[in-house]
Amino acid sequence: MITETQILSTLSRVQDPDLKKDLVTLNMIREILIKDRIVAFTVMLTTPACPLKEKIKNDCLSELIKDYGSAFTFEITMDAEVTSNRDRENILPEVKNIIAVASGKGGVGKSTISVNLALGLARAGAKVGLLDADIYGPSVPIMLNIKNEKPLMTVVNGKNYMLPIQQYGIYSLSIGYLIDEKQAVVWRGPMVSSALRQFISDCWWGELDYLIIDLPPGTGDIHLTLLQLLPLTGVVVVTTPQDVALADARKALSMFTLDQVKVPVLGVVENMAWFTPAELPNNRYYIFGRGGGEKLANEYHTALLAQIPLVQGIREGGDLGLPAVISNDGVTKQAFDQLAEQVAQAVAVRNATFTPAETIQ
Repeated sequence: MITETQILSTLSRVQDPDLKKDLVTLNMIREILIKDRIVAFTVMLTTPACPLKEKIKNDCLSELIKDYGSAFTFEITMDAEVTSNRDRENILPEVKNIIAVASGKGGVGKSTISVNLALGLARAGAKVGLLDADIYGPSVPIMLNIKNEKPLMTVVNGKNYMLPIQQYGIYSLSIGYLIDEKQAVVWRGPMVSSALRQFISDCWWGELDYLIIDLPPGTGDIHLTLLQLLPLTGVVVVTTPQDVALADARKALSMFTLDQVKVPVLGVVENMAWFTPAELPNNRYYIFGRGGGEKLANEYHTALLAQIPLVQGIREGGDLGLPAVISNDGVTKQAFDQLAEQVAQAVAVRNATFTPAETIQ
């Protein structure tokens, strides 16, 4: 008869490819059940968007068959428990990971990346929130097709909170939900910072695996307020391949890597990497240059998380409030699903290898 100790001994030879430790040491093997000739157990991954899910499962099966052959039937369940490594005692204690999406300049598709990243993580099974921190130019209400809805209020422990609006399986909040879409936000820096503080501390986000924050372009008041208010898990920097965009993306990267800041850079997303017309799906035209995102990632010793093509359907989906990741376009959907997997993977590695996230002083 096989024992639980024997099963764990065999599975201790299987490593998590990202964390470089075995599954038993990482406490990823759960709920072992042995009955007759059936051995069942659960592998608890660090994120539901793990891109190596099938590899880990196959590696477990391979090692078990190596030791026990066909004498037993092995039933492996793949589950996930998102990890966290941020100070959750004070602000947003029920949010496991906070990811900022930044760019040095406007027009590179940062909000498109933020929305589709949030939806991609949710499609994988995570609980996700999206905070539109671009106070002057909020795009999230249009992209999620909820321009005319207003946040409701709730009372928790005697305090009034706004409730984020749910759409497409994620929760979101934006200044665009509170003002007329034609109204300009003519505020000085302190008022903008105050609004961001309210969105964070006066909104009831509840339990989230990931909170995506769509930052405005540049390196100004909003960024400093956020860094002082929240311990960020990491930042994703968006750029296009052209040199003009790369020059500004470097400024964004430099801000987050300052000694006083030290927010881990999860990686770079190269948006509009090439143009592919619908009638010629195998053709690529490098309108904005080629390889800029990879060059930037190598320069800052970080990952190139994804190259998102310039496709008409992405623009149409954003304007219609039907983001690409939930559309019927297989190419763009796959690109954003892979982005979500890469970001989730980077967060898991960051949580296992970096010191806990802290706010800056």
